[in-house]
Amino acid sequence: MITGAESAMTKPTENLKFFKTILSSIADGVFTVDSDRNITSFNVAAERITGVPATRAVGRKCFEVFHSDICEKGCLLEKTLKTGVECIDQPVNIINSAGDSIPISISTSVLRDDNGDVLGAVETFRDLSAIEELRKALKKSYTFEDIISKSPIIHKLFAILPDVAESESTVLIQGPSGSGKELFARAIHNLSPRKSGPYVVINCGTLPPQLFESEIFGYLKGAFTDARRDRSGKLAAAEGGTVLLDEVSELPLPTQVKLLRLLQQREYEPLGSATPVKADIRVVAASNRDLQELVPLGKFRDDLYFRLAVVKFDLPPLKDRREDIPYLVDHFIRRNNARRGKNIISVSPNVMKILMRHDFPGNIRELENIIEYCFVVCHGSVIHTEHLPTELSSDSFYIEKKSLSTPVSEAIDEESRIKSALKKHGGNRTRAAKELGIDRTTLWRKMKRFDIM
Repeated sequence: MITGAESAMTKPTENLKFFKTILSSIADGVFTVDSDRNITSFNVAAERITGVPATRAVGRKCFEVFHSDICEKGCLLEKTLKTGVECIDQPVNIINSAGDSIPISISTSVLRDDNGDVLGAVETFRDLSAIEELRKALKKSYTFEDIISKSPIIHKLFAILPDVAESESTVLIQGPSGSGKELFARAIHNLSPRKSGPYVVINCGTLPPQLFESEIFGYLKGAFTDARRDRSGKLAAAEGGTVLLDEVSELPLPTQVKLLRLLQQREYEPLGSATPVKADIRVVAASNRDLQELVPLGKFRDDLYFRLAVVKFDLPPLKDRREDIPYLVDHFIRRNNARRGKNIISVSPNVMKILMRHDFPGNIRELENIIEYCFVVCHGSVIHTEHLPTELSSDSFYIEKKSLSTPVSEAIDEESRIKSALKKHGGNRTRAAKELGIDRTTLWRKMKRFDIM
């Protein structure tokens, strides 16, 4: 028979065993510290992730065990102990017992007794190694040079890009503003035998017509009133390398004639000179307008068009490659974290929904600007709808309104959208699924549920 006194003595022991059993079964690492950051408990998952047994960890300072990149400056446990403010899912790197860097996300909270006095703090941490490896694998699959894309259209360009770069062929890159034309031009240069030479960009849309030829071809002293000395043009600066003629559609017709000679004979004449200069350059041209449509309008020479379009890349707008948006968002978040010293992890699901349905008239450049704006106003670890620019507020309202709709109305709306997409694409499930933003298997399952066959 167990007496009341014996029961009172065994209860704390049983509670402690129960507590240890729970900690041992948790997949995340968990440890506690006292007010001086001495480790007081260390669970099994913490042992596995760090490679440090609990017997070696308990009693030591936390920074002696973890060696994280924030231990010396910005220790979150120390901040939580001082302020009482918890920290949620902050990404950091630690060094394990084998000396390897391990990416983890950590959360911290204060431990208090029944009277509210601070006893110490608790930190939970999750091993992100597998996620990071997957992210790297995905990045490798969907990244070429500095270009990020999952789009089949862009991947076809990736496949021929090295061969195009190896050649000396002139390349014409067409696409709307902000679609990545200069990134492709830069990739062609970087992958070419001329990669060690200069890369010169000539923006044909910013120079006044009267300055075009002097800026591009250069001039000799006395060629015009203010020509007091010889001056080399941008073609001379690109010697041995690559020149990008950006917005080439804006070239005046007289300059188009001289550019044609450059492409045909690999020579040009500076203003005021009767002696041609040989040019050892690779020409890449970019335009946000379809040059072929300008030819019958008399705004672009047909012979120059065919000289430029030896190889032609047509880049689609971002709204036609929406599958790239999550990868671009992740890329811009990482870039801004590095530039601004922040630790923003991601955007919220609602923000991603808004971005996925936005038409992006400014294309990739617009998406980059949106993420940069969010970094200015977001002080947490996740970008939410309230951090978006005001011009996306109507999209935010749509998403929030939709999230408040009833399950019945959602089902009716979903069935209607599926029927509409299938009708639009003549029953083609692959195209309908792409428009709906789901895979073909998911579409088939939803069609079966709504009896759409």
